[in-house]
Amino acid sequence: MKKKVLSVLLATAMVASMAACNNGGNDASSAQPSTSAGNTGSSAAAPVEETPYVLEDLYITVDGTVTANVDNRQDAFVEQWEAAVSEKLGHPIKLHINQPDHSKYADNISQLLTTGSVGDGSYPDAMIMSATMFRQYESTGILWNMADAYDNAEFQSRITLPSINENMKTKNGELFGFAPTYGNGCVTYIKQSWLDKAGKKIEDIKTYDDYYNLLKTFADGKTYGVIAAGFGKLDEAPYINYMPEFWQDAYPAFYQKDGKWVDGFQEEATAKALDRLAQAYADKIIDPDTEGASTKIAREKFFSNDQTTSEAAFTYWAGTWLRTLTNNMEKQEVDNDLGDDRLVQLPPIKEIKDSWGGYLNREAPVWVITDDGDGSNAREQAIFDALLETMLDGDTVQTLWTYGAKGVHWDTKAETFKTNAGTDKEKEYTYEEGKFHLLPTPNDPNSIWKKNHLDAVLVIAPLTNGYVDNDELVTKGNKFFTENCVDAPTAAACETLTEVNADMTVDKTTLMNTVVAGGGKFEGTDIKTGADAIAAYQKKWGDTAAQILDELNAQ
Repeated sequence: MKKKVLSVLLATAMVASMAACNNGGNDASSAQPSTSAGNTGSSAAAPVEETPYVLEDLYITVDGTVTANVDNRQDAFVEQWEAAVSEKLGHPIKLHINQPDHSKYADNISQLLTTGSVGDGSYPDAMIMSATMFRQYESTGILWNMADAYDNAEFQSRITLPSINENMKTKNGELFGFAPTYGNGCVTYIKQSWLDKAGKKIEDIKTYDDYYNLLKTFADGKTYGVIAAGFGKLDEAPYINYMPEFWQDAYPAFYQKDGKWVDGFQEEATAKALDRLAQAYADKIIDPDTEGASTKIAREKFFSNDQTTSEAAFTYWAGTWLRTLTNNMEKQEVDNDLGDDRLVQLPPIKEIKDSWGGYLNREAPVWVITDDGDGSNAREQAIFDALLETMLDGDTVQTLWTYGAKGVHWDTKAETFKTNAGTDKEKEYTYEEGKFHLLPTPNDPNSIWKKNHLDAVLVIAPLTNGYVDNDELVTKGNKFFTENCVDAPTAAACETLTEVNADMTVDKTTLMNTVVAGGGKFEGTDIKTGADAIAAYQKKWGDTAAQILDELNAQ
């Protein structure tokens, strides 16, 4: 992409074109710059004959959901992707992957889209966005309307979950992001050995009081009831998924309630949730490391070899993570006598069922393609064909995105290998010729690889080659979640929210942390309770929040 064209597009998109708001299902056409090639849905001009664009280099920016990272032989994935896609398209394509730090991905994308200075500095042809990020950028003109490409894609004949992407289309039928899977969500895992110590069964934990009293059993200042990557993740929907039992009916963001947009952070339910968190923190039920913990720190403390400073419960992603957490406990020699029964999944407590209906299934992350604003769809269509069309080909390329590189992350050849060779945890794996199987993880040969980017059981168009890893724990985890989840509220987006969201989120997080940690000052005001936090928020952001609600409810 030409930098000059990009600068003009960004300036136009961020200043002039944000005159209207969009939330999936609403008309975003009025918010698009007239030079954007992707916005054909609202154009009255006659179609222009497109000259096919020959894509030679593809630059993509990805988050940590692409697990075939540099340390895990991303080079092999890239090499095999280039060979497979070049053969499909009839000409060579070089794939360039920029993978910023996962925990700061949203900030990195913001910087990249305005300066192009993250990673190798190359502006992305395509990138991964969370639902929240997508809503913020959807109506800016930066993203290409891929509706026609999506509707005419070969994979349409194999889609089993059409609603995932159809629901993201605007009223004009425009589509600015593509979700290859449904969203997934978090469930609460509890260590079976700790339940045993408390003399409890998972069936005994039905209400918030049951959960609280169980966790309080382990609150001695060294061990704790629960840990998470923050008391609430207020910068990313669905916001409450890391501490759902404490948030219950609260939703500290803009969301639709009875058909009307409301500011959940101003609701009494949020004040009560903050007070619950504060009480649990004071009672040493919540590990104090939660306030500043990354997901990596929280995970590693939960399955640490030193369980004398660990926790009983950890709410984290469903499905594959039941296996991943179990394997990490095995590597750390935690509860090895329990085998694959080290962790149990807690069904949603009564208060969660009564308010939301279950654990929240987040809106799916999406792939987006940047629009160069040159008046032609040729380049963007070429990117779609090379990246997204092949990503769901049902065979070679989809297998690469699902499991990684053949011979590195998985294989079908006859072979025998061992993990933890020479130790009392040694395990031997033997496979016959033609049997699909996963291999030891490149950067950790004592654990078995799980997946790359796509989850085979969450994808909207399944593999057709029969390559499915039938891991019993993964199957169990996915079944549990799908039986106990409901769709999360749709993420909000409008002009004012896009402009102030980063600063507003910082203040909400500060207020949350202040209350939970026992109180303090916020811009000169004493903050002790959830009500104090809401009052301080209203004082600073009340007028802005009202403007946001006016814009959202006017859509």
